[in-house]
Amino acid sequence: MEVHLNPEQEARLNQIATRIGKEPSQILGDAVDRILEYDERFLVAVEEGRAAALRGDLLEHEDVVNRIEQMFQP
Repeated sequence: MEVHLNPEQEARLNQIATRIGKEPSQILGDAVDRILEYDERFLVAVEEGRAAALRGDLLEHEDVVNRIEQMFQP
């Protein structure tokens, strides 16, 4: 597989590789791993949410607002 980067992306990749002492291909491989792990977690969460919705396990709007507000309280 080939990855095509524009000149700016390639320059940034090379700068970072130099700064951390890795090959650009290592950095790209690590980045792809992180993206794939994120996407897998996201897909599992979406599937769980859809299954909950099909079962009727839904939250009322007010409950969602309250939970969000609690997340941002010190």
